[in-house]
Amino acid sequence: MNLVWFRNDLRTEDNTSLKAACDAEGHVIGVYFFDPRFYQESDFAMDLKIELPFGKTGKYRARFIQEAVKDLREQLQKFDIPLLVYHRSPEEVIPDLVTEYSIKNIYLQKEWTRDELDQENAVGDALESAGLKTGISGYRVFDQFLYHPDDIPFTIKEIPKVYTGFRKKLEKEARIRDCVSIDGYHQESPKVPETTIPTLEDLGLEEFEKDSRSAFPWQGGEKEAWNRLNHYFWETKKLQYYKKTRNGLIGSDYSSKFSAWLAIGCISPRQIYHEVKRFEKEVQKNQDTYWLIFELIWRDFFKYVSLKHKEKLFALGGILEKEYEWNSNKPALKDWMNGTTSEDFVNANMREIAATGFMSNRGRQNVASYWSMHLEQDWRIGAAYFEHILIDYDVHSNYGNWMYNSGVGNDPRNRTFNIQSQADRYDGDKKYRKLWLQDKLL
Repeated sequence: MNLVWFRNDLRTEDNTSLKAACDAEGHVIGVYFFDPRFYQESDFAMDLKIELPFGKTGKYRARFIQEAVKDLREQLQKFDIPLLVYHRSPEEVIPDLVTEYSIKNIYLQKEWTRDELDQENAVGDALESAGLKTGISGYRVFDQFLYHPDDIPFTIKEIPKVYTGFRKKLEKEARIRDCVSIDGYHQESPKVPETTIPTLEDLGLEEFEKDSRSAFPWQGGEKEAWNRLNHYFWETKKLQYYKKTRNGLIGSDYSSKFSAWLAIGCISPRQIYHEVKRFEKEVQKNQDTYWLIFELIWRDFFKYVSLKHKEKLFALGGILEKEYEWNSNKPALKDWMNGTTSEDFVNANMREIAATGFMSNRGRQNVASYWSMHLEQDWRIGAAYFEHILIDYDVHSNYGNWMYNSGVGNDPRNRTFNIQSQADRYDGDKKYRKLWLQDKLL
């Protein structure tokens, strides 16, 4: 029997781990864990010297993950592959699964950040304690990149410090792999017990109704990701205007909004890339269509920065090891989170994210700059809040972007934003601020 341990790869198509398991001898079952450690208070707070009023994973992302896991189960059922779901830590369950189903191979996406590695190490220790480790083969594969690490023209240690050099060399010397598929796979479904997806209450979170103003009204899951892509590419053909509209603030179509599905692997960057290339052949090829690929490469860049620098991604001085005087002020944090600062544009963005779990890229850059560069507060506190609140949280992009905007990342230039100038440029008619600051006269 082969076990596929799903984590941030919640899809059936272009899933290298699932493909390998289906190609191997024996039946296939899947498992997903709502690990309680991911829904507890942030242990990052010990390093921040401040008590954080929020945990690791908030209600918006948790619900999105629930929806994605539900959809994954439905997609796997088409291939008669069962998905077991547990609200327990992996090390508590996997040894029992190995024994119960005579598991010989475990397939999973290769991760390198602390929490995921801690999970894997704990499972390894549990298998060894149960005397099972020698009988198990583990297959860990990188599957979250546009450009696979084996295909790039430099070693991880040689990853350029600046994005432009990284992008140009990849575009010139590397290729993007084709997608893989399990179409045609069929098995006699193994008999497994029924397991349930935990509720938000089970996870220690509160239920909520979606805010009608949200620019991200969708659900999690592979099916929904493709519905969104088909709408944005083929039904409305908005892709051909992407670069022109991507700095918008209101509505669902000013940008692609793929980030949340990419973050937990409901769709792969390769799939999006190949759809862009098909769009360019069949509809339109211009700077706007290229710019979506440009942004996918940015996403890769932050993953490679993370792979290269490891724990420095969370260090106060960042990867540049800069020494600034950072503050950790609780009243400032409360005002920033609640959207009650002296800047209306910051306030509007912070109220949007608090109400919906989503914020535009333009907004994120402004509120990050305000927190770290204007207020001179520890940038990691802001990054930790985004980790908690964002639907589309991705550890590499989140901390990479925060470093970048706080002067300790991959751009040595001063990135301090003029908030008022930004507001005038991107919200000159104040429609966005009026939408989110309805209780305040502008």
